[in-house]
Amino acid sequence: MGRIIFYEERNFQGRSYECSSDCSDIHMHLNRCNSCRVDSGCFVVYDRPNFMGNQLFLRRGEYSDFQFTGSMMGMAMLDTVRSCRMIPMHRGQFRMRIYERENFAGQMHELMDDCESLQDRYYMSDCQSCNVMDGHWLMFEQPSYRGRMMYVRPGEYRNLREMGMSNIVRISSIRRIMDMC
Repeated sequence: MGRIIFYEERNFQGRSYECSSDCSDIHMHLNRCNSCRVDSGCFVVYDRPNFMGNQLFLRRGEYSDFQFTGSMMGMAMLDTVRSCRMIPMHRGQFRMRIYERENFAGQMHELMDDCESLQDRYYMSDCQSCNVMDGHWLMFEQPSYRGRMMYVRPGEYRNLREMGMSNIVRISSIRRIMDMC
């Protein structure tokens, strides 16, 4: 089971809120959230309520300032955190079908491992829909797992642009979440 503690201020200051599951609106417990400590497990945090907006993947550790953390990890910088999702540990194979266009149209490729560049491996400049059969994955805007990211879990995603991540221009790389979450 995972455990994350959110703090109102940077550097673990101010009021705190402890969470060990999904939370759709952290502002129900804190006025704002600018730092956190992950004691166990892995989480994705979002800058909007209801698991929408820019995202950061967090594993065990201390995150004293979300803006600094995002830039150091090559991901989006968050002004604050509004919601979080705990990522369950997955044992077994990973499998995902990616499609060039929305509604499972265009080129289709099946992934069972990480892909550092969709363009280099499949000559595919974007992925607009996917079907995650097994495992939990992170999809990145830039090659080499950089830029803004999106978390996907088993299910069908007919239009990745409609998932509250319309600010992602394209998907260029994809990585399995293999951490001991």
